[in-house]
Amino acid sequence: MGVVTKRSSMTYFSDGKDHYSHRVRIVLAEKGVTVDVVEVDPADIPTELSEINPYNSLPTLVDRELTLYETSVMMEYLDERFPHPPLLPVYPVARAESRQFIHRIENDWCPLVATLAKPSSKEASATAAKELKDSLVAIAPIFGEKPFFMSEEFTLVDCCLAPILWRLDAYGVQLPKTRQVVPLLEYMDRMFRRESFQESLTEYEREMRPEFG
Repeated sequence: MGVVTKRSSMTYFSDGKDHYSHRVRIVLAEKGVTVDVVEVDPADIPTELSEINPYNSLPTLVDRELTLYETSVMMEYLDERFPHPPLLPVYPVARAESRQFIHRIENDWCPLVATLAKPSSKEASATAAKELKDSLVAIAPIFGEKPFFMSEEFTLVDCCLAPILWRLDAYGVQLPKTRQVVPLLEYMDRMFRRESFQESLTEYEREMRPEFG
């Protein structure tokens, strides 16, 4: 491992196209963190990043001597490092539930998004799109119960979910505009118009949904 140069400010190495990088950018924007965002092509990892991240992966967050390369760890670190506004509930039960929601997003939906982002075949892409659509439609009514996902306040769960929803159109996942799905569509509109979400978008991401530009 190379020597880590001490930094005077926080640096975030980000993939401008990937939803994992996007979720952390939302947290940074929500917290109003002063950060140097370096957009990196995942096919061309710079030497500087290779020296501090043994996995050569994106995203990577560097805060002085600390280097983080797992998004859930990054988000919780930022929430503790910059406590206002809090993005996890105060009470242990609610906090555990939020972490479990994130776990389910990563296990149930993220693999489908990965297939849609880099499909091995048209059949694989169509199957993933249908599974993701059907899963979202099935839970759509719960988005009408509270302003955010199972919460009265904006949380890290929303930071994980919103980037996936933003990419649906680009991946060919068309949600039906039925009565059952309306709560989810309204949730999406609220998230996409949120100031921190707009600030988090890269140029590539903005082109996915120009109607929100």
